[in-house]
Amino acid sequence: MIFPKFPNNEKERIAELKKYNLIDTLSENDFDNITALIAAICEVPISLITLLDSDRNFYKSHFGLDFNQSPRNISFCGHAILQEEEIFIVEDSTKDERFKDNPLVTEMKAIFYAGVPLVSNNGFKLGSLCVFDDKPRKLSKVQITSLKALAKQVVILFELQKKNKLLTEFQKELQQRNERLVKFSHVVSHDLKSPLANITSLTRLLREENIQNLSKDSNIYLNYIEESSSTLKKYINGILKFYKADELIDAQKKNVELKKLFEEINEILMTDDIVFKFPTEGVLKNVNKAALSQIFLNLVDNSLKYNLNQQRLVSITYSEGPDFYKFSIKDNGMGIDLDVQEEIFTLFKTSGIKDRDSKEGTGIGLATVKSLVSKLGGTIFLESEPGKGSIFTFTIQK
Repeated sequence: MIFPKFPNNEKERIAELKKYNLIDTLSENDFDNITALIAAICEVPISLITLLDSDRNFYKSHFGLDFNQSPRNISFCGHAILQEEEIFIVEDSTKDERFKDNPLVTEMKAIFYAGVPLVSNNGFKLGSLCVFDDKPRKLSKVQITSLKALAKQVVILFELQKKNKLLTEFQKELQQRNERLVKFSHVVSHDLKSPLANITSLTRLLREENIQNLSKDSNIYLNYIEESSSTLKKYINGILKFYKADELIDAQKKNVELKKLFEEINEILMTDDIVFKFPTEGVLKNVNKAALSQIFLNLVDNSLKYNLNQQRLVSITYSEGPDFYKFSIKDNGMGIDLDVQEEIFTLFKTSGIKDRDSKEGTGIGLATVKSLVSKLGGTIFLESEPGKGSIFTFTIQK
C-alpha cells in the first residue's frame, strides 16, 4: 500500500477548505440528492462527497455508507487530488500497488473507485465527488461526463453556501450597527432636549425681565437664539421620529376605515384656509394603521407648510390593486425642482425651499416616510412642477 502524499500547497488548501465551514456539518438534501443521483447513473452502491481535512476524510454526503468520516492516510481521494487529470479511476484496486493491501480494499471490498476533484473558485482541490463498487468495472463516457458535471454542481453549492453565510453575517453586523445607531440617537436626542429647553426658557425669561432695557441689537440676538433653538428642537424631534419608525412597523395590524383615518388627520392638521379632499369609502384590510397615519401626517403636513396660497388645497386619491393599496397626495403648493426630487427622500437632504414661515426643512420627514413605505413593502415617487404643486404617490403591500 502506498500512502497518499500531501499536495505542495496543503497549508493553503486547508485554509481554503476552512472558509466554507463544511467540516462536521449535518447532511443536507441538496448534497444527498447529488450522491443519490450519481450512484444511480454509475450503477454503484456507494457515492460520496468527500472533503479532505488535515488527517481525515469528512463525508458531507455519504450514499450507501452509515458513517461520515475515515482516515485520510488510507483514502483513495487523497490520491485523487494529487492527479492532474479531471478524473481519477481505479478499475481494480486488488491489482494496483497503491491500494491492493489497503484496509478499504481488504476489509470493505472497495474494488472500483472513480473520483473527480472538487476544485474551488480559487483553484484549490477541497476533496472529491466519488463512487465505489465492490467489483472491477469501467465507466461509460456518459457516466464519466455525468460525474464531472455533478462535481461542478457540488462546487457551485459550496460557493453559494459560502456567499449566503457571508451575506447573513453582513446583514447581522448591519443590524447590530443600526441598533447601536438607534440607541445612540435616542441617548443624544434625549440628552440634548434638557439643555435646549433651558436655553429656550432662559431666553424667554431674559426678554420678559428686561423688555424695557433691551437694545435693538439685543432683541435681534435673542431672536437668533430662539430661532436656532426652535430649529434644533425640530431636528431632535425629527431624528427621534425617524429612528422610532421601526417601532411603528411592529404595531398591531388592523382593518382601517379610510374615512375615519382622514378625519383624524383633518382634525390634527386642518385650519379654515385649507380645502382637504379625501376618500370617504373603502376599508384597508389588516394594515399597520400607526405607520400609515405617520406617512399621511408627514406628507400632508409638508403639503400645507410649503404652500403660499391664500387657499391651500390637499387632495388624496386611493385605488386598490391585487397586491397593493395605492395613494396619491396632490397639493397646489410651491412645487419642487426636478434636480432635487430624488434627494429629498434621503436623510438630512432638503429641497432648499423655505416654508410659509420662512423656515427651511430638516430633511428628516420625507426620509421617515420613505423608510416606513419601504418597510410596508411599497414604493414612493414624486411628480412636481415649481409654482404649480406636487403629487406624492405611494403604495403599501396588502
